[in-house]
Amino acid sequence: MTDPAPSIPPRRDRIDMPQKMAWRRIVFALLVAASVAAMLGLMAYTLGDGGLDVVDWLMLACFAVTLPWSVIGFWNAVIGFALMRLARDPAALAAPVVRLGRGNDAISGRTAILVCTRNEDVARLQLNLAEMIAGLIATGAAPHLHLFVLSDTGQPGIAAAEEEMAARLAARFGATLPITYRRRQANPGFKAGNIRDFCQRWGGDFDFALVLDADSFMSPAAMLRLIRVIAADPRLGIVQSLVVGRPSLSPFARIFQFGMRLGMRSYTLGSAFWQGDCGPYWGHNAIIRLAPFIAHCALPVLPGDGPLAGDILSHDQVEAVLMRRAGYEVRVLPEEAGSWEENPPTLLEFIRRDLRWCQGNMQYWKLLAMPGLRPVSRFQLALAILMFIGSPAWMLLVALATFRGLLIETQGPVFRPETGLLLFFLAMGMTFAPKIASILDILFRPGAADGFGGALRFIASAVLETVFFAVLAPIMAVAHTVFIGGLVVGRAIGWTAPVREDHRVTLAAAAQRLWVQTLCGIGLLAWFAVMAPGALGYGIPFFAPLLLAIPFAMLSARRDLGAVLRRLGLAAIPEEVTPPSELARLGPPGLVGGAQVTADAADGD
Repeated sequence: MTDPAPSIPPRRDRIDMPQKMAWRRIVFALLVAASVAAMLGLMAYTLGDGGLDVVDWLMLACFAVTLPWSVIGFWNAVIGFALMRLARDPAALAAPVVRLGRGNDAISGRTAILVCTRNEDVARLQLNLAEMIAGLIATGAAPHLHLFVLSDTGQPGIAAAEEEMAARLAARFGATLPITYRRRQANPGFKAGNIRDFCQRWGGDFDFALVLDADSFMSPAAMLRLIRVIAADPRLGIVQSLVVGRPSLSPFARIFQFGMRLGMRSYTLGSAFWQGDCGPYWGHNAIIRLAPFIAHCALPVLPGDGPLAGDILSHDQVEAVLMRRAGYEVRVLPEEAGSWEENPPTLLEFIRRDLRWCQGNMQYWKLLAMPGLRPVSRFQLALAILMFIGSPAWMLLVALATFRGLLIETQGPVFRPETGLLLFFLAMGMTFAPKIASILDILFRPGAADGFGGALRFIASAVLETVFFAVLAPIMAVAHTVFIGGLVVGRAIGWTAPVREDHRVTLAAAAQRLWVQTLCGIGLLAWFAVMAPGALGYGIPFFAPLLLAIPFAMLSARRDLGAVLRRLGLAAIPEEVTPPSELARLGPPGLVGGAQVTADAADGD
C-alpha cells in the first residue's frame, strides 16, 4: 500500500513534543525489556535445579510469550498510578489534547454522526438515538451535524423496522438535525466497508465523522467535546474517547464492567503517557478527520485463502496505524466522561465477541511488514497478536507444568520452590496491577469510593471481581486455544449480530459451547488424582474453573442474581449509584430507580 504525500499543518506547541515523547518511549521500552529479562531469568533459575532440559526450554519459551501483556500492563499501571496520585491534572499530563475540548467554544465544521448497525434490536437502537439527537438539538449545535444510520442488516424484517425507525426519527427531529438512512444489500468489508461506503457517497461533504456502534451511547457534551478537540488541531486524525460500560442487571456484564472500570483508567493513563500520538482507536465512540481518512485509511484485502485472508475483521487498529503513517495523530482522551457501551450479557456472547476479535487480530500477521509504519504502530499490531497467542502459550505452559508434577511424585522437587513462589506472586501482581492501582487510588481519594457504593461495598466488589476473573481466565484461554487451532485448519467465525439483551443460558446451550473446557477440567483432575496426587493443590487454579465452566455460564446470566447484586450494592459503578441525567432519562436496566422504556417513549408519546 502506498499513499500520496500528506499535506499536514505545522505542529502545535505541546508538552509532548517529539523529543520528549521519544524519551518517554525509550525509558518505557527499557523498563519493559528489563522486566521481561528479569522474569525470564527468575523462571530459568527456578526451573534450573539440576539443569535445563528440553521441557524447561519449552516452558521458558511459553512463559516469554505470555509476558509482554502483563509486563506492559504493570508499567502502564505504575505510570498511571503515579499520575493519579501526584499530578494535578493526570489526563492532561498524559494526553495534553484533553485541554483542547474543555471550553465551550462554538462548534465549527460539519460533522457526520455515523451509527453502524447490523441485525440489531431496533427498539433499543431507537431509544439511544432519540435521546442523543434530542440532547444535541438542545445544545444548539444541530446546524453543524447530520446523523447517518448505516445499516448492513441482512434480515428483511429487521431492515423494514430500521426504515420505519429512521422515518419516525426524521419526522420528529429531521427539520432541525438531518437524518439519513442507508442500507447495503451486501456487506463487503464488514463494518469498515460500511463506513468506506459512506465516505465514497457523502464523505466529501463533511469535515469529521463521529463513529458510533449500535450499542454506543454518548452524552451531548461528550460528543461536542470530541468535535471541539479535533477541530482545534488540524494535525489530529483520530480522537478516541474512553468508553465504559453501561449499568446492567446481567451478573456477567455487571461484574465484568466493574473490573474493566477498575483497570481501565490507570492502564489508559499509563499507555497514553508513552504512546502519545500513536494512540488506540477502538472503532466507536470516536471522531475521525475525514479527508485523511478517505485518502490514507482504505483497508487492504488480504491475499490468499482461508480465514486470515480477505476483508479485515479488526479494522480499527489498522486504520489507526494507517492514519499515523500518513502523518496525522491518533489520540485517546483518558477520562471517563459521558461515553458508554453495552457489554455482553453472558459468557457465551462474550466468547463469541472475543473469538471474532481473535480472528481479526490474527490477520495482522499479514500486515506486520507493511511499509512506512511507525515503530510504535508496528509494535501495537504485534502486541494485538500476542494478546491471543498468549492463551495457547499459557495452556502449553500449564500442560508442561502438569507433566513436571509427575516427576515431583517420582523424583522429588524438580524446581526451586522458594523462587517458584516468588515468581508466581510477581506474575499475579503484574497481571492485576492495573486494577490494584485503581483500587488504591479510589480508596486513597476522599469520596471516590462513594461512587461505587461506599468503601466496604467497593472492597467486597473488588474481591468478587477477582474471583470472577480467576474463573473466567482459564475458560477464555481454552476458547482462544481451540479457536486458533481451528484457524490453522481453515475454520472461521465471521461477523454475526450480538445478543445484547439479558437472557437465560440453558444447560444445553452452555454444554454445547463449553464442553471442551469441561472435558479439559475433567482430564486435568483425573491426571493429578491418578498420576500426581501430591501436586493436586497446584492444579486447582487450573482445572477447577474449567470444571465450573457450564454452571458459571448459567449462573452468571441469571437476571435474578443480578437483581440481588444490585440490592446489595455489589459490582456497582458510578452511573448506577448516581445516574447521569442522560442515562436516567434513557432508563437502562441496572440503574437505581431506573425503569424500562418502551419504543413509544422514543417517539415522544
